[in-house]
Amino acid sequence: MGRNAALDEVRRRNLHDALPEDEAAISDLDDAEARLVDQLDQAHYRDDVLRLLFVCCHPELPLTQQIALALRIVSGLSVQEIARAFLVGESAMEQRITRAKKRVASAGIPFDAPGARERGERLAAVSTTVYLLFNEGYSASGGTEHVRAALCDEAIRLARLLLDLFPEEPELMGLAALLLLQHARAEARLDAQGMVVLLEDQDRRLWNRALIDEGLALVETALRRGQPGPYQLQAAIAATHAQAARAADTDWAEIDRIYAALEVLQPSPVVTLNRAVAVAKLQGPEVALAAIGPLAAYFHFHGLKGGLLMQLGRIEEARVAFAKAIALARTAAEAAHIRLMLDRLEDIRPPRGRPSPIA
Repeated sequence: MGRNAALDEVRRRNLHDALPEDEAAISDLDDAEARLVDQLDQAHYRDDVLRLLFVCCHPELPLTQQIALALRIVSGLSVQEIARAFLVGESAMEQRITRAKKRVASAGIPFDAPGARERGERLAAVSTTVYLLFNEGYSASGGTEHVRAALCDEAIRLARLLLDLFPEEPELMGLAALLLLQHARAEARLDAQGMVVLLEDQDRRLWNRALIDEGLALVETALRRGQPGPYQLQAAIAATHAQAARAADTDWAEIDRIYAALEVLQPSPVVTLNRAVAVAKLQGPEVALAAIGPLAAYFHFHGLKGGLLMQLGRIEEARVAFAKAIALARTAAEAAHIRLMLDRLEDIRPPRGRPSPIA
């Protein structure tokens, strides 16, 4: 799926925030991290990491700083990884984290472990943090590994713990279901040479049926509550893929319908880009190509555009799109997959049916 659809709401809320001043000279920021941890009490959480996430997501900090601080201090992601999760520059994210640390160090913010009411108030930020942690594991923003399974496993563990704390919350059911259904495909997403295998080409016998069954049960329970949210709808899309025994059996009309609902609930260029894959299946690449025209700023745009142009036989235009995509590739596996698409353009009759960036 597209990267960080849930983060669009966070970005919208902070679109007009001015960048903080340069605070790199502050000398006590590293100590602030240590003090933050030292200040934590021994509240009876089921898990220390989850408790730390709730502590970092303090309402005195802006939402983006809450999540960034949690990802940096608790989950250990680098500034570069967090910046890519938020789709901002590394220097801007460094400033945000620095500003948050300074506020912790100088403002006397009480970072005690929150009680039940406070946990409820911080749940959205903690859920987003877990979601972004999974995203970094599912499709790494850099480095030599395309998939970081340990991060995915940790995010799933935290999502289950969250659901233990809030067992009646349908969006948490949706979050857990989404992570389970996505991670169920892990063994099929890369081939023996580490090349990306697109969803439609994956050996579905390698999919983890136990994770799929758990995820399907959760999303069905959540949707029966009649309170659909972004995580539930994304999980419903993943469930539709998981229920298809073969790629040819995929209910693309249902996927398009769910994406349409998601666009209403949480409008996002990322959602529109992903919906275009379903549109291409149902109405053809020409219609999908028109739909993604305004989305050129997003990484997967160029790869999807190249695939659609390849289907239409517009080889030179496809080559330009793939060349732009390979320049933006974040991992060796992504770059290798795009090079494979460029090689296929040399065929007299280009292969059809490969517009999807889903892996």
